[in-house]
Amino acid sequence: MTNIVNHWIGGRTAEGASGTYGPVTDPATGAVTTKVAFASVGEVDAAVAAAKEAYLTWGQSSLAQRTSILFRFRALLDAHRDEIAGLITAEHGKVHSDALGEVARGLEIVDLACGINVQLKGELSTEVATRVDVASIRQPLGVVAGITPFNFPAMVPLWMFPIAIACGNTFVLKPSEKDPSAAVRVAELLSEAGLPDGVFNVVHGDKVAVDRILEHPDVKAVSFVGSTPIARYIHTTASANGKRVQALGGAKNHMLVLPDADLDAAADAAVSAAYGSAGERCMAISAVVAVGAVGDELVDRIRERAEKIKIGPGDDPASEMGPLITRAHRDKVASYVEGAAAEGCEVVLDGTGLTVDGHEDGHWIGISLLDRVPTTAKAYQDEIFGPVLCVLRAETYEEGVALINASPFGNGTAIFTRDGGAARRFQLEAEAGMVGVNVPIPVPVGYHSFGGWKDSLFGDHHVYGNDGTHFYTRGKVVTTRWPDPADAPAGVDLGFPRNH
Repeated sequence: MTNIVNHWIGGRTAEGASGTYGPVTDPATGAVTTKVAFASVGEVDAAVAAAKEAYLTWGQSSLAQRTSILFRFRALLDAHRDEIAGLITAEHGKVHSDALGEVARGLEIVDLACGINVQLKGELSTEVATRVDVASIRQPLGVVAGITPFNFPAMVPLWMFPIAIACGNTFVLKPSEKDPSAAVRVAELLSEAGLPDGVFNVVHGDKVAVDRILEHPDVKAVSFVGSTPIARYIHTTASANGKRVQALGGAKNHMLVLPDADLDAAADAAVSAAYGSAGERCMAISAVVAVGAVGDELVDRIRERAEKIKIGPGDDPASEMGPLITRAHRDKVASYVEGAAAEGCEVVLDGTGLTVDGHEDGHWIGISLLDRVPTTAKAYQDEIFGPVLCVLRAETYEEGVALINASPFGNGTAIFTRDGGAARRFQLEAEAGMVGVNVPIPVPVGYHSFGGWKDSLFGDHHVYGNDGTHFYTRGKVVTTRWPDPADAPAGVDLGFPRNH
């Protein structure tokens, strides 16, 4: 009998009532292992209602209560990290070490949320006028929601809800229907940690569930991570319904390699950043810009390393890269490689014919490396979200930066050089939200914020860090004047001297 992943509403499992289910596949075998219940409009409403009810008390709870629960949750998440990584591998396909790393990065944000009392401190100015004080405070919004992608089924939700609930909000999560089990397990651990019923809810589904979240009048803010077209839709629709929105979109992250760079370090970085997690991450390096005569040697070193990557099932300790999430996605990624030569690319490595013995029906694709890629090629223009690396050539630093800045995406970028002056120029001139200097994937630590520019972000707030706290709270300014006790009406003596 096929397992069923149900919703989590009001602190308990809620069996799907819509009668609609989606398949959850083991990418290594191609077999459907689980069904996930898709929420109807009514089921989304039930989750929002549970969150709204819980907010009546959670929004008034003390910081000490909230953070003590999050401390307990952190301990449970740490203790169960291997189990959660196993769920991710089974449904997403990434190798176990990648899945463990994802949980570890999520734990960073829980750490931040445990210390949220520092970030929620207000400001006070005294005596702005005679006996007048002004205070600035931050208060929760109410019910907030997160819509998260398949590529990081634990980490991306953990970027959102720990800060949201630490700030006093209640949360409705709509995870990817392709790998939903990690989200439900996290909900169970939150309940075990003592989180009151209804503070955190999970509903699964497709566009029906998403649209209801975007339209629901009781949802005050929506966080999203996914592709640029959907991010734009989320931002437009939710904003039109009066909601605060942070919608993180797609990327085409470039790595600029100058002639003075350590080429071994640059090649190592390019391989890990392009092919790690099978390229299914928004911070993957998908375009290397080689400056000057360094290109040929750099491509040779990348090819040598890429050819050694062991591809196989994510639960095999020998595997360094797993399959792609679905057969349809695998075929789409392959199409970019298959059409590359006709668009003027030099195909150095073509991984489209890969199969894995004993797992022939898995969603397999090998490493692909394209050189001398023109900017007109689809492999360069589109976010492929797979293990395909494009190498472009530039004659000068200025030409390389102009090429990078011409991209409609601005998520992350990196430079590899030994020249501090060039690195300093690059970090100021690159039009991207996150910049690495000899760091290929510059994902910030939890107490800084993650987010891009241009078509990689819709909304004003990045995710987690200070931006996360500001997104999940709203400011209020209180101006106060109290009469001096010495000015009390005649006949009332409070014992204060009248000599001032």
